[in-house]
Amino acid sequence: MTAQYIALIPAAGIGSRMMADRAKQYLQLGEQYILSHTLAVFCQHPLISQVIVALHPEDRIFQTLPLAQHPKVHLVTGGNERVDSVLAGLQYINQTANQHVLVHDAARPCLQADDISRLITAYEKQQTPVIFAKPASDTIKYSDTSNIVTETLDRQYIWQAQTPQVSPVSLLHSAIEQSLAQGLTITDEASALEAQGHKVGLVVGPAYNIKVTHPEDLALAEFYLKQQGTI
Repeated sequence: MTAQYIALIPAAGIGSRMMADRAKQYLQLGEQYILSHTLAVFCQHPLISQVIVALHPEDRIFQTLPLAQHPKVHLVTGGNERVDSVLAGLQYINQTANQHVLVHDAARPCLQADDISRLITAYEKQQTPVIFAKPASDTIKYSDTSNIVTETLDRQYIWQAQTPQVSPVSLLHSAIEQSLAQGLTITDEASALEAQGHKVGLVVGPAYNIKVTHPEDLALAEFYLKQQGTI
């Protein structure tokens, strides 16, 4: 049975750290919104059969995007937390054994098609969930609640998680539901899988796969998109 790859984009957040008048996924990069850049690469990728977008229930902007009418795009109502939006997307999927999901941050607009292909290739080779991640380049300190250093960690073993994060749909669905039932904090898909004892592989992600979180990130994302010829 041929594997089916589905992209899931949680886009219900309000992005308060951007100090903007709208959710960060609707800030401009060139002539398009951040979310438009994020979605385009998945809509255009031949291995992606569906692109599920989880939106805030009061979102009034998405329907104005040209990509809102793309045949691959399907909408669900997201929740208060990222994990709630991901779970809503997973519940929307009519799950079968051959379905696999790539969950990707709405505010990571610089991903390229070759990156998606490379991650899927690694996933099929390892036969285990995999995520893009960046090896730590700085010295990593661990602190107490008073911001006093208690330990210097060995950065050889420290990775900064990125997205996409790819896994079987049914496996991720089950792991998230079990983790929430246990009262665990789920910060990304891998954390839910890890909590339930599943192995997660690391694939070195591209340096340009940044997440727009703070105002200064916009300029860097614009630089990368210009380098890629997207804007």
